Amino acid sequence: MNTEETLPEIRKTVVLNAPIDKVWKAVATSGGLAAWWMDNTFEPVLGQEFILRSGQFGDSPCKVTELEPPHRLGFDWGKDWHLAFELKELENQQTEFTLIHSGWDEAKVTEFGQPHSVIRGIMNGGWEKIVHQSLVRYVEA
Repeated sequence: MNTEETLPEIRKTVVLNAPIDKVWKAVATSGGLAAWWMDNTFEPVLGQEFILRSGQFGDSPCKVTELEPPHRLGFDWGKDWHLAFELKELENQQTEFTLIHSGWDEAKVTEFGQPHSVIRGIMNGGWEKIVHQSLVRYVEA
């Protein structure tokens, strides 16, 4: 995988009022991911290939590249991107969750021919809402 980035990674961090095991189930199981993000065929197995069903954008091939329960999950997404979820146990049954979306290169375009520089801006706003609203609502329900 080419890890050279000419555009900064997207990072979103939120403190969730839930124990780390509950957050891990939300971000490292197929049902959990589908509940706050998107439908998928994910299985928490290192090297496992799976599909993210991106609605109008179709199915995206992915592959699990990092698996350290309950602290880190990483996977390649599509042809250029890498997504990582980092969890840190805090006091009082809280968990710090960080999403890292990397692989941005202004010289590249997505599978749909859209420049990374444009899509990164859209994704940055999307992740803001997904992490700070959808994930929080699901995990803290």
